[in-house]
Amino acid sequence: MAIPGNMLSSTTESIDPNTSGWTSKLNCTISLGSGGRNGDGVLTVKSVAAGEMQARTVSSYPVTEGTTYHVFADASGAVPERIGIRWLTWAGAEISVTWSLTTSAASGSWHRVSVAGVAPTWAVRCQVLLSSTPAAANVNHFWENVYLGLPLRTTGNLLSFNAETSEVDASGWAAEVNATVSRQAPPVTWSATAYSVGGHVLAITATAAGNASAVSIERPIVTPGTEYLAYAYLSPPTMAATTWLELRFYDTNGNQVGASRGTLAAAGTGYQRQRASAVAPANAATCGVAAGIDGASAGQVLRLEQASVIVAPAVHAGTVIPYSSMSFEQDAGGWTITSGAATAARSTPWGAYGFDGSYVLTVTSATATASTLRSPRFPLTPGVGLNWRSEIYSQVTAGGWTAVRGIRWYDAAGTSLGLTSVPVAAVPASGWWILVNDWVAPPTATQAAIEWTLTATSTNSTLRFDVASLWPALPLQSVDVDDTAASIMLTLRELPIGYLITVYRTGQDGSQTLVRGPSGLLDKATITSDLMVIEDYEAPLGVPVAYRVEIVPAAGGGIMIRTTETVTIAPGDINEAWLKDPGQPQRNCKVLVEKAPDWSRPIEQATYRVKGRRNAVVLSGLRGGLEGDLSIWTRTDDERARLHWLLDSGNTLLWQAVPGMGVTDMYIIVGAVTEGRIGGPAQEPWRTWKLPLTEADMPVSVGVGGTAGRTGQDLLVEFATGYDLLAAYATGEDLLFDRRRG
Repeated sequence: MAIPGNMLSSTTESIDPNTSGWTSKLNCTISLGSGGRNGDGVLTVKSVAAGEMQARTVSSYPVTEGTTYHVFADASGAVPERIGIRWLTWAGAEISVTWSLTTSAASGSWHRVSVAGVAPTWAVRCQVLLSSTPAAANVNHFWENVYLGLPLRTTGNLLSFNAETSEVDASGWAAEVNATVSRQAPPVTWSATAYSVGGHVLAITATAAGNASAVSIERPIVTPGTEYLAYAYLSPPTMAATTWLELRFYDTNGNQVGASRGTLAAAGTGYQRQRASAVAPANAATCGVAAGIDGASAGQVLRLEQASVIVAPAVHAGTVIPYSSMSFEQDAGGWTITSGAATAARSTPWGAYGFDGSYVLTVTSATATASTLRSPRFPLTPGVGLNWRSEIYSQVTAGGWTAVRGIRWYDAAGTSLGLTSVPVAAVPASGWWILVNDWVAPPTATQAAIEWTLTATSTNSTLRFDVASLWPALPLQSVDVDDTAASIMLTLRELPIGYLITVYRTGQDGSQTLVRGPSGLLDKATITSDLMVIEDYEAPLGVPVAYRVEIVPAAGGGIMIRTTETVTIAPGDINEAWLKDPGQPQRNCKVLVEKAPDWSRPIEQATYRVKGRRNAVVLSGLRGGLEGDLSIWTRTDDERARLHWLLDSGNTLLWQAVPGMGVTDMYIIVGAVTEGRIGGPAQEPWRTWKLPLTEADMPVSVGVGGTAGRTGQDLLVEFATGYDLLAAYATGEDLLFDRRRG
């Protein structure tokens, strides 16, 4: 699988099917090996003599000075290694090399080696360097999964790339209490597709015995009332060490006004992702992340990687249960045993159980008796109706249980309005089960708590819970027409994450057409969120259509089918037509038609005149699609500017006319355009246009929109000033679609 955004070719990246992207630079020979994870091929670099050996990319790649670039590779060998970016002038002369730290130890397991650096002044191109220093000739070192490009960051991370993964230096963090901060390069085995982790880790070293901690330098802006999630991989010095990650909030004066800590229940000294979440207080303006060791010995080191702060995800759209009470990553999330002998606590150690994250809520009863488990009270979303749906994942790991599942409702004053429940039933006893119930809230209810009466059927029974959700029970699918944009919005709810989805637009004649999503046509696309909103700008005008949704497990199995009601986009004025860009609907515009094309259909033919024969021998190719000139008017300067913007990209367009005009919807390529005046005074805004059209196939891999997941916050963490933006982007459109100079 190609690494997103890689400037290297797929052959150079994966060393499949050959080593043509690489060459020897110093004291080595190269050959094709096997046993890789990104394809079978690996680059085998063999020393000619003792001493440093280097391999480099055959090609050099364009860079823009002042821009940060990132390289990484997975390596395996008998000696430590390093990776570098070799900066070159326009003439190919070396300016300098940005080297990673040399890994702290050799490892025969695949491990990540990486570095990031800013392209220096005069740098025009760069190469990737791979280096290791064996003590003898004929020593092999293996490389694969090589990346060169802009930094690959965690989507939605409020922290900058260097604060997330310390690939440039350790300046994103500062010692806070009894500590020093530095970078290290231990050989850590990550998944081959874990692109946002690096080869360097942040090392927080206790100066003396006692508590030690460090804190992120950056203070990204937060919105009061929004829940945020901080997480990072922690590697404690010993299993017994008390290490933690903390999400902090600050007011406009920089004073800390809130904190939420997640303490790692270590399962070892390897890298374990710890999380902490909280709702930003009313007076919060910014946030930060801290990490530390309690009761450290002098010299003990806590290592940290991939620090992130994101808006806390909701497992189900509209759920009123915050992440802290849904996923149990910090503690029991406020869930308590209100009566009975059972106990409720976060599971231990890290990773022993978990469906979302690395911990669950564990309920244990030493006696075969009944106990009541109740969540905190959650404010109900006003104005969404009285129908609610709850969901919780459960797993029996010892003994057995029966349960009365219910919701306790409260009014605005906090007075209980009673319990709505379902009859007692056995809790499924093997594996993880998703338990779902629908509820009708009392009209005056403003708060709710999940309440289960659990009865252990034997002594020492254990029941685990994870991923608790409570959300308004809205229709599973709905369609809304926007006549002004000539589009239909399809909303799909409660989709199973990880499944594959196919979406068709169906006509009254039974025809089915694939609908476009963010990454192309939605044909067995992976579901990444339980809520999907699809804006269909390619739906026909004035023709009734419905939608058919097919959902299947990624591993195969039965198909789930959803269908929608039939809707119609208003056809509009018969004299007008739409010109649309399927991948960038922001460009779509409506134009006034002067004259439809007179179509021609070209064909390649060769004519042979045979002596003595009356008729020629004609060899013909396949007749081509329609070609012709569409004549239109623009009536205002704004229409003219919008048409120019639409045509600028040169993309395949969709031409849509009102039904009955003798023209079907058609994908087209527009050739050289003529824009003329219609006469009258110079101030006359009307223009006449001749658009040479060539019929084209429907674009398959073009997705709707700009860069997925890209927000204004990304700009705040990547660029210090507006001048930096001007240096990176030539136009506002380039900024919108993240097309950087160079």
